[in-house]
Amino acid sequence: MTAAVQEPQASVPAVGSTAPDFELVNQHGEPVRLSSFRGSNVVLVFYPFAFSGICTGELCEIRDNLAVFEDANATVLAISVDSKFALRAYAEQEGYSFELLADFWPHGGVARDYGVFDGDSGMARRGTFIIDAEGMIRYVVVNPRGQARELAEYRKVLRDLSIVNLAGRH
Repeated sequence: MTAAVQEPQASVPAVGSTAPDFELVNQHGEPVRLSSFRGSNVVLVFYPFAFSGICTGELCEIRDNLAVFEDANATVLAISVDSKFALRAYAEQEGYSFELLADFWPHGGVARDYGVFDGDSGMARRGTFIIDAEGMIRYVVVNPRGQARELAEYRKVLRDLSIVNLAGRH
């Protein structure tokens, strides 16, 4: 009998640290690089799998409240370990207009960099990282399996970021 080899897990990046850069393909196979969004806020939403119940509920809530993010000059990037093909079907079925990124290969590589990859199940945990216009992480939440995230928290953090950004422009 052979034992499974566990890869070391990166820790979740702390608030105030620079967000690890990455490039993944979106649901259309187009490359998307995190650092290309400098100058605007980014909301990274890691989720386990396309078409699963809680994930669909969370992403539909974002879809239905996209103005909250747009008003805060924030781009939503939703990341799972699914292939771009599954993500395209998922986005079309649910009417998502934001980017769904495939952390498919190396499997969960970006989720590992953000400390949210669950090696036992081969999926990303529910982690959200709100990144400011300079690339600094300003908010982190990682929820346990089966527990949805609260959109109200995103609203509060984005509102606070908008206030800080406005104050910095004077």
